[in-house]
Amino acid sequence: MLSKPSLHALALTPLAAFFLSAQAQAESAAQPTTVLEEIVITSTRSATGEKDSPQVITIITREEIEEQLALTSDSSQILSNLLPAYSPNRQKLTSSGETFRGRAVLFMIDGVPQSNPLRNASRSGHTIDLSMVERIEVIHGANAIHGLGATGGIINFITRRPSGVELKQHAGVQVTTPARKLDSDTLSYKLDYLVEGAQQDFEYLAGLSYETQGLYLDGNGAPVGVDNTQGDLMDSHAYDLFIKLGYWIDDDQNIELEVNHYLAAGDMNYVSVTGDRSEGIPTTSEKGRPEGEAPRNRVITASMKYQHHDLAGMNFTAQAYSQQFEGRFGATLTSTFQDEDIAPAGTLYDQSQNESDKLGAKFTLSKQDLFDNKLKLTGGLDLLRDTTQQRLVLTNRSWVPETSYNNYAPFLQAQAQPMDNLVLHAGVRYEYAELDVDSFETLASANGVTVEGGNPDFSETLYNAGVVVTPLTWLSVFANYSEGFGMPDVGRVLRGINQPNQDVDDFLNLQPILTDNREIGVRIDFKPVDFELSYYQSDSDLGSRLENIDGVYFVKRERTEIDGLEATLGVQVHERHRVKLAYSRINGEYDSDADGELDSKLDGLNLPPNRLTAGWNARWTPTLSTSLQASHSFDRSFDDPEKEFDGYTLVDATLDYQLSVGKLSFAVANLFDEDYFTYYSQSALVNDDRNFKGRGRTFTLGYGVDF
Repeated sequence: MLSKPSLHALALTPLAAFFLSAQAQAESAAQPTTVLEEIVITSTRSATGEKDSPQVITIITREEIEEQLALTSDSSQILSNLLPAYSPNRQKLTSSGETFRGRAVLFMIDGVPQSNPLRNASRSGHTIDLSMVERIEVIHGANAIHGLGATGGIINFITRRPSGVELKQHAGVQVTTPARKLDSDTLSYKLDYLVEGAQQDFEYLAGLSYETQGLYLDGNGAPVGVDNTQGDLMDSHAYDLFIKLGYWIDDDQNIELEVNHYLAAGDMNYVSVTGDRSEGIPTTSEKGRPEGEAPRNRVITASMKYQHHDLAGMNFTAQAYSQQFEGRFGATLTSTFQDEDIAPAGTLYDQSQNESDKLGAKFTLSKQDLFDNKLKLTGGLDLLRDTTQQRLVLTNRSWVPETSYNNYAPFLQAQAQPMDNLVLHAGVRYEYAELDVDSFETLASANGVTVEGGNPDFSETLYNAGVVVTPLTWLSVFANYSEGFGMPDVGRVLRGINQPNQDVDDFLNLQPILTDNREIGVRIDFKPVDFELSYYQSDSDLGSRLENIDGVYFVKRERTEIDGLEATLGVQVHERHRVKLAYSRINGEYDSDADGELDSKLDGLNLPPNRLTAGWNARWTPTLSTSLQASHSFDRSFDDPEKEFDGYTLVDATLDYQLSVGKLSFAVANLFDEDYFTYYSQSALVNDDRNFKGRGRTFTLGYGVDF
């Protein structure tokens, strides 16, 4: 049997083989290559070109999104399919345990934060239907470009915008069924519609989608366990309404309004049947109505943006936004909710609901032709007020008191190119934040203590610096240092206080998370090969590790260190065929006894597995195209022997056929019907109630038409 180091070496062998083979092809080819327009990354705030970025950036294109949507509408699964450093998704409404490079990711929609760091409900990955999204910009690693929350990176959903035509419409329908059983209980379907147009200086786009999902089956044909508490995508319905309106004041100025209303809710037709982890018996589902109200996500995101592309020779952007988030969990008999003043011990059902309202503004001013086009400066100011609480729905109790986070942050970013083959980056951001917490009383299970409110404030100056050297036109080397800033889930910290005479102003665990990210890498663009390799270290002296106790997550503030390697390889083996490999290897440790030494491994709740993904896209004829993708999660061991992870491999395939009117698609997810327990179930916690298997083979038939 191969050892783990041998497996990792084996995983990288195809990268070298493909690179050498493709390089030989490129050197012998005499045909001219097509020069494509350089991709500009808007999420960097300074419109950085992809080749000039000092850190790893991934652009998920509209074509890739459509390819993945043919397989699944689950945004977490799509991200996991395309980003090896993103944890294997849980196939649930919750994304708890899903990390990026082992840390929290900041989700955004067109720059509007979707993550709720004051009380992380682990639902921020499900706030928009990806049929409304044009591309996804992913910045790997901790940074403070958009403020708090990006200790692992940024995932920014860039929404679709009008194309300028007078009128254009799209309608689509999808039907999904498990391979083993087709009936009304297991059938899923989705409808989507998009209309866009332009009239003189006005432009508009509107989209609507509706989806209902049935019962999931595992690789043995048994019902997958429903998560009645955290929330589930199985046995649920969802809709998304998206509107974008634009007006061009003149050739250089425009104003844009967009609103997105997303709802996903359980249908409450199944209850969980507890498994037996020690015996390898999975949690399953049976018909029945759970207690309480349906778990759901309800999110309204609104944004107004003004842009001036020639304000005294500068680019100016002003954006005002709001987000209303409501994440409801299912009812449970957890000991945390028990209160004998309300009901006898062990009989009180209750369920919590996170509520977060954001108001914010972003101002950005950029000048890019300084010193004979050798220097670009970008500066601005970000303002944010986030008011969050978590209440218990059935008994109308407060679990997390209303907490306001007030933040302002000026920043300055510089990009200099003193010579053609050298690009320098440097930036500074000053963060001032204040929490406003009224006095409150904890639940009876936390001894019902009274906690004095307060207004703790934090100020941090965060730096970043990077360099990109291009010694050859097809080769560049980059290095980057950046700092990230986040909060340690204030809600979990506050609700966990169980000792009297505590004062919010002096409570140590409210100190912010500061994360240092150091990275070095190489990029090769030597047609028909593109290759990127990077090594990174992510350290936090006072990190934030989650621990599950009796079904409730608690925050542990400990020193944590993570390091990893990422590699991607793409080869255009033929003008109609492209293959791609991607690999992520990651390690993480923490100081469990506060003695200054790293002594324990991060578990699967905080760290993804090492993963290798592969893909092959083929266009056989002008009307017929296919794709094949595979993802292998390698075995991983942890300090707790009960969290031993047995890896698994998943393979998906899609086929698109262009008809005379419209396009037909057929997709098979989990092509070989792999029967497996999810990464979360194996490695994140030891719990018979959540010993879930993954979804077995499914077939999806879709049809879309533009008119």
